[in-house]
Amino acid sequence: MKKNYFLLVGLVMALLFTACDPADIDSGNPFDTLTASSNELRDKIVVISDLHLGSDLSYSETVKHLKRLEQFLNEVRSSNTVKELVIAGDMLDDWYVPTRIDTYGGGSQADFVRKSVKANQGVYDVLNGIIGDKKIKLTYIPGNHDMGFTAENVNIALPGVNQARDAGDKFGVGVYHPDGYPQIAIEHGHRYDFFCALTPGANEAEAPGSLLPPGYFFARIAANSFTDPTTKEASSKVPAIHLNDSTNPEQYSKYIYYTLWKHVIEEVIYVKDNFSDPIFTTHIGNYTKTYAINDILPRNNATDGSIQINLYNGLFTQANWDARQQYNNVKVLNEINKSIVGSLKTEFIDEQANTQYFQNAESNVRLVVFGHTHEPMIKTYSNQAGDPCLYVNSGTWEDQKTRDKTAAIEQDTLKMHFVTIAPVQSNKKKLNVGLYQYKYGKHTLITSEELDL
Repeated sequence: MKKNYFLLVGLVMALLFTACDPADIDSGNPFDTLTASSNELRDKIVVISDLHLGSDLSYSETVKHLKRLEQFLNEVRSSNTVKELVIAGDMLDDWYVPTRIDTYGGGSQADFVRKSVKANQGVYDVLNGIIGDKKIKLTYIPGNHDMGFTAENVNIALPGVNQARDAGDKFGVGVYHPDGYPQIAIEHGHRYDFFCALTPGANEAEAPGSLLPPGYFFARIAANSFTDPTTKEASSKVPAIHLNDSTNPEQYSKYIYYTLWKHVIEEVIYVKDNFSDPIFTTHIGNYTKTYAINDILPRNNATDGSIQINLYNGLFTQANWDARQQYNNVKVLNEINKSIVGSLKTEFIDEQANTQYFQNAESNVRLVVFGHTHEPMIKTYSNQAGDPCLYVNSGTWEDQKTRDKTAAIEQDTLKMHFVTIAPVQSNKKKLNVGLYQYKYGKHTLITSEELDL
């Protein structure tokens, strides 16, 4: 009798679990237990950015965080309530490569992608598992560090991934509105950055058709600064130049550009190279030559004292910047000098969410998510109609860098941020937006806001 009783109970329990939707069962998955959500529907959007997955782990930006990233992505994959994962730019990275290294090693961009997948196999296995499961939509948006990757080559890494790219063959920028949410805009944010926006026609004599901006060379120097480190005191110093015609707007803009390079090279990414040595091995973005740091630094012309530059010399007029912004599909044009300075003072980039969307009368967007600046935050705004709006930056998953390879750094407490967008109690018009850190492999809430659409 007792045996029959237990058999009956087991049968009933099996029928109950078979009849239930998996989302109705508490899986213990942290994505399925958000307090603001009903946790009953597959209706959550997760946003990450700036993974910086390189092809060589001896210098890639993300190495220490790879296992945590893999763990996090497995949580996304096993969730019963996540409906979409958005990677908002800088997934691949052919910028952060030490100066003397041939990025593609004599091969093609497709070869580089395959090498990157192999170097980060665990991460790509989970991402491709998400695609293969067909339960969670995976969307990729290009960033500046992967602006040159064609859709076909991204598809080598992630076959079938949804790619959000702007119309008009602008494969290096994209804005994404998740299904059913035209009021949400997710993009990387680099199109507003003077150093990192697509740069058509900048160096036609050197690299016809190239779109690579000055920030590409900045990233190469930065990589060199950490793989072949020196001290600030022993580093090479930027030669002094002078602004001889302060009434000339183009000359003034070039001088501002010079002051930024001087600050960055002497205070942030200092190196010990002779600035005249050809150290930049390019071979990407239609560049084939080797270049010296002096090729990207402004100098005074020996004849008339004007400020000139070997590369990117023609970028420094408002008319050129306006045309470049339009090429990047920027809706509200910015002033050139504010944009140059704003490339270093990252709050300018983050503020573009307000400028381009909330204060733009032609926009109905109320929630904007950027990456790019690596500064995780949620900020509240109001649009011109007085409606509440939210800006979120999704931070980065790159390691904390150090020039001292023996330094003890608790990487498990640093960076690794992500964003969740979840309807409150299944109310699609009321969203809970959370900014989290994946600290010690746990979802640590930094801050959250609700937005009633």
